[in-house]
Amino acid sequence: MIRTIFVCLLLCSLSSILLQAQEAKISSGDIGFEFVHNGVKGTFGGFKSESTINWDALDQSVFKGSVESKTISTRNGLRNWSLRSSKYFDVDDYPFISFESTKVEQQGSNILATGNLTIKSTTKTVTINFSREKSQLVGLFSLYSSDYDIKIKKKREDNLVKVRMEFDLE
Repeated sequence: MIRTIFVCLLLCSLSSILLQAQEAKISSGDIGFEFVHNGVKGTFGGFKSESTINWDALDQSVFKGSVESKTISTRNGLRNWSLRSSKYFDVDDYPFISFESTKVEQQGSNILATGNLTIKSTTKTVTINFSREKSQLVGLFSLYSSDYDIKIKKKREDNLVKVRMEFDLE
């Protein structure tokens, strides 16, 4: 009887360890961007994540996170102040930029996370292409800032922004 209880406890412990190995969480991240038209690069801070990645069943994974819009930094104080104003990011009324996946799938060696990106009061569907590099996920996608009511330039094509995310996994 004692042996049976011991074996059950051992199996439960091993199952728990194996399940943890199949899942990962995002512990921290760096979010960078480039405004392509004029080559301005910057970052966002205040990253928070509630993501869970299930390596054995990617379709059961969830990518969910946000950054604080007030943390935008382009290494130019006057530009940062302007971007934080109501004309652009309006950080007082919209303190967060958020993403939540609606679909996660494998494509070759990459992971595609499709979901809703919300900037200010606008939510649009985007697909982030992630590659796994050791204990990190690196994600890339592009957007037009004017689609989110952030009109830097008059023409939509001049508002192209490339976004790069580097997430540390635990």
